[in-house]
Amino acid sequence: MLRIRLSMGGVRKRPVYKIVIADGRYPRDGKFIEKIGSYNPLLPKDKKERIKIEAERVKYWMSKGAQPTLRVSRLLGELQIMPMPKPGNNPQKAIPKKDRKKSAEESKEAPKAEAKKEAPKAEAKKEEPKKEEPKAEAKKEEPKAEAKKEEPKDKK
Repeated sequence: MLRIRLSMGGVRKRPVYKIVIADGRYPRDGKFIEKIGSYNPLLPKDKKERIKIEAERVKYWMSKGAQPTLRVSRLLGELQIMPMPKPGNNPQKAIPKKDRKKSAEESKEAPKAEAKKEAPKAEAKKEEPKKEEPKAEAKKEEPKAEAKKEEPKDKK
């Protein structure tokens, strides 16, 4: 299958891409059929030199069955050669990594809250054993405190 895709060039930390027509089985930077444009991601978005594409050649190759990759389809959408693709659905991407665990825990707690509203009798039964657990924890803490008190006396 023919693909319209990016072929990487440039030097390390300064990428420049060629927009090429290539067989999908070929490597990314390998053999291609035709170069139809270039893309320089380091330039500001408002510069015309950032994306250069021969629109007639793109339309020709698309009529022959060439499929653009997602990144190329976005570039073509910016130039209004074809409609912009739908944005992907990754709700976690907008949340900072540190806060992702917190939001996951909150989402787990939300269904529990809904279940409690539906069955208030079950809620009362669940709360009783919870009250007993803190007493057991307090008993466990007391021997630890006593052991700590004994250690300083032995050291003197």
